[in-house]
Amino acid sequence: MTKLNVAVIFGGCSLEHNVSINSAINIINSLSKEKYNIIPVYINTSGSWFLYEGKADSVKAAEWEKFGTPCQLSLDRQRKGLLRISAEKVKRVPVDVVFPVLHGRFGEDGTIQGLFEMAGIKYVGCDVMSSAIAMDKAMTKLLAKTLGIAQAKYLVFGTEDIKDADKMLSAIRYKLGYPCFIKPNRTGSSIGISKAANKKELIKAVETAFAHDDKIIVEKMIEGREFACAVLGYGNELIVSDIGEIIPGGDFYDYDDKYINSKAKTIVPAKVNKASLSEFRDFSSRIFQLIGGRGLSRIDFFLEKSTGKVIFNEINTMPGFTDISMYPLLMKHAGVDSSSLMDKLIEIAMQA
Repeated sequence: MTKLNVAVIFGGCSLEHNVSINSAINIINSLSKEKYNIIPVYINTSGSWFLYEGKADSVKAAEWEKFGTPCQLSLDRQRKGLLRISAEKVKRVPVDVVFPVLHGRFGEDGTIQGLFEMAGIKYVGCDVMSSAIAMDKAMTKLLAKTLGIAQAKYLVFGTEDIKDADKMLSAIRYKLGYPCFIKPNRTGSSIGISKAANKKELIKAVETAFAHDDKIIVEKMIEGREFACAVLGYGNELIVSDIGEIIPGGDFYDYDDKYINSKAKTIVPAKVNKASLSEFRDFSSRIFQLIGGRGLSRIDFFLEKSTGKVIFNEINTMPGFTDISMYPLLMKHAGVDSSSLMDKLIEIAMQA
């Protein structure tokens, strides 16, 4: 059997750089060495690419840049692959498919997917359009509204609204009220997200969110439980998992809770009634198909305490694959182990 050359690209310029590294380690360890030639490619925080040519299982040594060789993606569709650059010599490294383990901007937002499309290289995950849509929280909400799926009440603001800050703060107070959540429109891993219970906290939260994006979204807080559902596949051939519950270790499920202090707990499968479970799974597949999802996504929800209503939060097109990440846990419960999951994602990519 001829092995496929799989380039696993990780790191990147976003604030989720370290999350990407942890995800990539697990993905590389889950890829079959009998089926694939694994080509680790590290992008540092400045945007430089390095081809790591040591053993794939040594990727966790964090020496990709030191021992790696500068490289670039070939945009010549007739000579697909990576260009290894050593001194004045350039050598092409053939690539059959790319696994872009990149979270956040410049990786999960359609930008690098566009680069792969130009290069004519197959890649794992959602395409340019669906990645861009899912990364934009406000756009996702507008599209999800067409499905009639409940969402938290929200407002969207751009940097131009800072000129009349009092008007913006007043709109948040009277249309949404406290407490509310303030989020950068295009970040993941809860980066830049704050909860505000009064005007002082709101001002600080707005400043924090605008430090990460030129558009922010403010949502009325939903009192209830938090859940996630995993989707694998393409078109009508989807595996939709049961749901997992996230129990925050603090006031809410923020970046520290996810990746640093690890006080949050996950319950897979979560305990909910059959009607709610059916809605979680139905909404997940419909939202995934609505954006034209391909390969994988994790869809996040709330279950409102007072009404029992399932409320859509957001969709993540390249969810984390760290040791505590929900997506691989949900897929494992659905009967898809980590090695089979890698095979399926690459199979979907090759057929696209």
